[in-house]
Order: sequence, then structure tokens, then C-alpha cells
Amino acid sequence: MCIIYKKILMLQKTYYKTKDYCKVKFSYQVENAEVVEILGLNSDWENAIIMSKKKDGTFSADVNLPKDSTHEFKYRINSMQWVNEPEADHEVPNVFGGSNSVVAL
Repeated sequence: MCIIYKKILMLQKTYYKTKDYCKVKFSYQVENAEVVEILGLNSDWENAIIMSKKKDGTFSADVNLPKDSTHEFKYRINSMQWVNEPEADHEVPNVFGGSNSVVAL
């Protein structure tokens, strides 16, 4: 099976004046994917956030993350392929010789 990765939307951040967190909307479109997960947020690489699949093939998830923080993450496609977010704030090297996406709040 050939999997094609493409960006559909950038990360969308919503800040609240009265809250100590920011709502981050993660959106990603992958053809021929059944499951897209986010791993690494809050340094949690074992408990995935399962993204919801929309009718147009886009996967999305809203996650509340603490303000004034940075988080490394990656998407995992169909439990086997790891990819970065093209619109992340930046990337940092990881221990596996690759890189992780970073969202800065």
C-alpha cells in the first residue's frame, strides 16, 4: 500500500485570557490512512491521542496544552509510519537520528 502525505492545515492555536492553557487544533490529511495518532505531547510517547477522521479524509484533534510551554511530537500513521508536522513551529533532533516536530505556546 502506498501512503501519500500532504499538509491540509497548519496548527491552529487558540489562546484564552482567563485560562492557563491554549487549545491547539492538529489537522493532517493522509491518503489511504485508517488511523492517525499524535505522540509525544507532554513528553508522553506511549499514550497516543487518536485523531478523528472526517468525511473528506482529514484527521484532526483538539488538545489543551499549558501556556508558555513547548512540546515535541510526531504523527504515527496506521501504527507504523512516523511523520512530522510540516507547519510545526520548528523541529529538534531526536535520539533515533531523525527529528521531532515542536509546537511552542
